[in-house]
Amino acid sequence: MTLARLDAAIARRGLRRPEFLDPAALAARTALPENVVRGLLRGDPMPADTVNDRVRLRIRALAAADLARTGRRMSELAAEVSHRLGVSEYWARQICDGRKVPSVELLHGLVRFFGIEDGETFFTAPAAEALNRALLPALHELEHPEADPVQALMARYGVTGTDLRAHGSLTRDQLERVLEGVLRSVLPPQGDAR
Repeated sequence: MTLARLDAAIARRGLRRPEFLDPAALAARTALPENVVRGLLRGDPMPADTVNDRVRLRIRALAAADLARTGRRMSELAAEVSHRLGVSEYWARQICDGRKVPSVELLHGLVRFFGIEDGETFFTAPAAEALNRALLPALHELEHPEADPVQALMARYGVTGTDLRAHGSLTRDQLERVLEGVLRSVLPPQGDAR
């Protein structure tokens, strides 16, 4: 349902699906394998798994992302998990490697450790549900552009489309000055009837 609504909203805005729905980014956001995300976006059936499989694989994906982002080794990550969650380094490594399923209490601690907003369901939800949760903000943004300050500014100045990803660090005031400057450079001065 969400994907169909997203496709309709993308088409209405004249966007292209691959530019808006990046499987790699969705995989990172959901801790799902990229091939699973691509399959779900194509409408393939959900992969068969158990809740234990989901928990182990998503923790392993989060640990791998942490290692890639920070450049540290698994032993360093396991030591930090061990220290913060009060388990042995051996057990922490087994969990971060995806070899063991954590207890509910430890899973709750991993939610805090990795900063997961969706709570424990991030780890336990079936793949389609996890992807759906990741797609909902994009759907809301497309269906309600007025809620997005950048989209509201663009609408105010009549800009129908642009790629502002490189300007993600601009404040609203800075972005408004950029848009005003662009418009001043292409529109004739007031009173000039060119």
